[in-house]
Amino acid sequence: MNSMSFILFGATGDLAKRKIFPALFNLYIEDKLPEAYSIIGLGRKDFTPESFRKYVKENIMEFSRQRSEEAELERFLELIHYSVLNVDNKENYQKLLSLVGKLEKEKGIKQNRMFYLSVAPDFFDLIASNIKESGLGDTDGWKRLIIEKPFGRDLESARELNEKLSKSFAEEEVYRIDHYLGKGMVQNLDTLRFSNSVLEPLWNKNYIDNIQITAAETVGVEERAGYYDRSGAIRDMIQNHMMQIFMLVAMDRPTRGSTIHDEKKKVLESVRSITENEVTNNVIRAQYDSGTMNGKEVTGYLNEPGITPNSKTDTYIALRLFVDNERWNGVPFYIRTGKRLKEKTTKIVVQFKPLDGSVENQAQPNLLIIEINPTEGVKFKINSKSQLQSNVIESIEASYNEASAKSVPEAYERLIYDALIGNNTYFSKWEEVEHSWKLVQPILNMFQRDVPLHKYASGSFGPKASDSLLQEHNFKWWN
Repeated sequence: MNSMSFILFGATGDLAKRKIFPALFNLYIEDKLPEAYSIIGLGRKDFTPESFRKYVKENIMEFSRQRSEEAELERFLELIHYSVLNVDNKENYQKLLSLVGKLEKEKGIKQNRMFYLSVAPDFFDLIASNIKESGLGDTDGWKRLIIEKPFGRDLESARELNEKLSKSFAEEEVYRIDHYLGKGMVQNLDTLRFSNSVLEPLWNKNYIDNIQITAAETVGVEERAGYYDRSGAIRDMIQNHMMQIFMLVAMDRPTRGSTIHDEKKKVLESVRSITENEVTNNVIRAQYDSGTMNGKEVTGYLNEPGITPNSKTDTYIALRLFVDNERWNGVPFYIRTGKRLKEKTTKIVVQFKPLDGSVENQAQPNLLIIEINPTEGVKFKINSKSQLQSNVIESIEASYNEASAKSVPEAYERLIYDALIGNNTYFSKWEEVEHSWKLVQPILNMFQRDVPLHKYASGSFGPKASDSLLQEHNFKWWN
């Protein structure tokens, strides 16, 4: 791997503390960082290099999935530097350029520079343009930009942001990080499908009745109220995380002349548009009310600290999509996500069609369940004759679970490593982002009008109204 400078904007923020620095440390102790590199943290807080290293050390000790000898941690910390930077202060960028150049010369680092923007999206364009104007982006090697979601608030703002960023970084240099794409089972979806002859020949409209993609959380908005009340589940989860999983599930196998990104884009191009007039028939939105979680009474969304009184923000979304192509024509995809639900789970459930002539009144549908979070694994539900009653067919389960969590790299480890080696497979490309906004925009438009906002009790599986999306085709949610 080439040597490089890792330049982290927002180095004193919560994401850097909990995810980015622990990920970098885990890559370090697994020898997945280049031999020559430096990590430069940037923020507004007045840290010295020594006090910043102490701060990072405390965070690593608290949040790293792996432990190491004290001496090894200290060697890692020696590679970390800090510089005060206000994003709109051009002199600060010149100071940063001097520091980066000095470290590159001292350590023999090639001019490969990774810029990670762990900051609010409002600052993406400002920082990117200042990187260009200051000369930080003028390198003899490569430069790459990692940015976090959300990428825009709607189709118009996403296009505007992309246009501005493109003036400082080429599309192939921009790595839009979606941590769901770093999850092990999500990255395993293409292998699971395309490397198993028991699955790929059945992965189509001839054998599959419906596919359900669920991302359920047990937590409420907690400390994210300020952000969440302006975004809701549709922007926070559907437009990005859920659309990415949906594309990976529905895409065709890449050929020699195409990439995963090409095939994902084709899926969204084939999705039957939900016009504004069709939103109420295909989308259910809801907001959690008070209820019981783990035997404890919890408050409703409108009574959460920091939430606007009478807020119409959705905390639950369920939608039905159809992909009008040869593989999926007529097969409904049901996607749902919500907060304060009964269980924490991210999973994909593939329901297969019954065999012709089967005793459908006795047999349960065959299911393939792909568990993404909090556990990772694959389950098959198949039918078998009961050992106790020979005339009864019962559903049995065959499963495979991944290794224990501590031995498995976390999402940010995988994604940061991929960015370092220039592998953008599990990052969002602009065309994917744009097409997902095109799909979501009519829904957002209708949410500004008269689309019902249902209520559901905290600790439930969501609003009863969401059942109607499936009952129309005689299906049900697999909870």
